[in-house]
Amino acid sequence: MGVTAKGKRGSTLLLKSAGRPPWYTHDGKNIPAYMVGIAGGSASGKTSVAKRIFESLDVPWVVIVSMDSFYRQLTPEESTRAFENNHDFDHPSSTDYASAVRVLSDLKQGKATEIPQYDFVTHSPSSERQHVYGASVVIFEGIFALYNPELLKMMDIRIFVDTDSDICLARRLKRDITERDRDPLGILQQYERFVKPAYDGFVRPTMNNADVIIPRGLDNEIAIGLMIQHIQRQLDERNATLMRPKLVGQYSGACGLKDTLITLPQSNQVRAMQTILCDRSTPRDDFVFYADRLSRLVIEHGLGQLYLEKKSVETPMGMPYQGYELPWNVAGVTVLRAGGVMEKALRSVLRLAHYGKILIVGDPESHEPRLHYVKLPHAMDKHQVLLMDSTIVSGANAMMAIRICLDHGAREENIVFVSLLATPQGVYAIQAAFPQTRIVVAMLEPNIASDSLLIRSGYGLFGDRYFGTES
Repeated sequence: MGVTAKGKRGSTLLLKSAGRPPWYTHDGKNIPAYMVGIAGGSASGKTSVAKRIFESLDVPWVVIVSMDSFYRQLTPEESTRAFENNHDFDHPSSTDYASAVRVLSDLKQGKATEIPQYDFVTHSPSSERQHVYGASVVIFEGIFALYNPELLKMMDIRIFVDTDSDICLARRLKRDITERDRDPLGILQQYERFVKPAYDGFVRPTMNNADVIIPRGLDNEIAIGLMIQHIQRQLDERNATLMRPKLVGQYSGACGLKDTLITLPQSNQVRAMQTILCDRSTPRDDFVFYADRLSRLVIEHGLGQLYLEKKSVETPMGMPYQGYELPWNVAGVTVLRAGGVMEKALRSVLRLAHYGKILIVGDPESHEPRLHYVKLPHAMDKHQVLLMDSTIVSGANAMMAIRICLDHGAREENIVFVSLLATPQGVYAIQAAFPQTRIVVAMLEPNIASDSLLIRSGYGLFGDRYFGTES
């Protein structure tokens, strides 16, 4: 995710190939994102230092947020002065700190947020917003990045880039001429009237708030290297604990499951379908047919947990009938790829649903869940959420999916997780972390293979069997 429009700056979400590991504890609480603040004079090299940090860290998801995103709306008089190069953009009063605190607080807490964009050609906030979610590390850079007390409290490390003023002026001239269509004489006048006095009066004093001062900016490779080693060490300590073994170890046979677990009535028909799905010799056509059939039963059961509005209609015989209205605000969220089977079932029984997808892939070595992709409907706070995955084993994938929905504004009491097969261990882990989330499954089976972390008497690799991709 980047900014491409000329004259606009904002956030850049930089992704590496690895998925994002769990950013929450075993009880479902968010682990705050690691936040780096980088301040310094205009054109001192703050952005270059931020990018060097990204390139050097062994972290999958990093977001760089520029303070330029948070310039406030100018009054008509101020706008006129801005086009005459007579408005002081380098004074703290030009920044909307309330907006900056809100956005950075969301990112710190792991929540989805919308970052404003600023157009330097028109001297006004753009109508565009940049949706950002999933940052493990947040780098906030700008001349006043270390100025506001509320922002300072969020930062895990504070950096000041101290570059010679002549070098800064030369860089500013080049940048404003090529990127912002500015007149060279106007740039120099603005520098003398506003930029230099603001640096001396407001920016340079924030050096006292810094943990690390980097003289000469990007040229100081030793200082940058030591700082990156410190950040990497702290991040490694955060990610040292494995999630899945801890979740499975929470459960014992004496643990009772709460009534937020709803299982299908164990009729002979349901047991027969489960038998077909568990049979390793079942042909793929039969596996697909009965997986679809069982999915529809579970989906119908899950929909029965949603809140419905009462509705009165008139029958063809002219008599009133008091019933219910199917909900318009159902968000069917698929945990890919095996959850796609259940999405197919939801589409066959409810026309009004909105859809989202989450891609979670287990690490090949540790089996820990890794988030690779998320796309959810807008206004999740107004939706009743049907989360869909074929199986729940340790509960780690389900917890990640629930955490993602909550981070996007969904209310826990409005989430129903539906699955074909689950273990008591996985259900217990979910209930311990998210006690208001309802869980609907076709059947429980307790035995987990310690090597593959699959249910011993279960389906095997459900997605491969369903989609015909078994090796």
